[in-house]
Amino acid sequence: MTHEDALHRLNECRDDIDGVDIRILELLNQRTSIVEEIGQIKRDLDLPIYEPKREDDVYRNVTGHNGGPLAADAVKRVFERIIDEMRSIQRMRMIQEQGRDKSC
Repeated sequence: MTHEDALHRLNECRDDIDGVDIRILELLNQRTSIVEEIGQIKRDLDLPIYEPKREDDVYRNVTGHNGGPLAADAVKRVFERIIDEMRSIQRMRMIQEQGRDKSC
């Protein structure tokens, strides 16, 4: 492969990554919408946001379906971060809802 061919392929790979990143973003936003609904249900049922057993279930699910090349511990770390952000969103939405309830 020539230097010019390699640079062209590098740009193609980067374009592919940009497309994958947009798909990941769409899926994260879809997950966020579901998490917001779960937060509302938890609020209605007076359930805690943090559920360690459920989080363990999520980790088992994603690592069990991982076919690589990403290592299982790396998958878990990525999902720990995702879950942490989702938990923050649930807390924020619950606080917003409580504020609306008090103003009515």
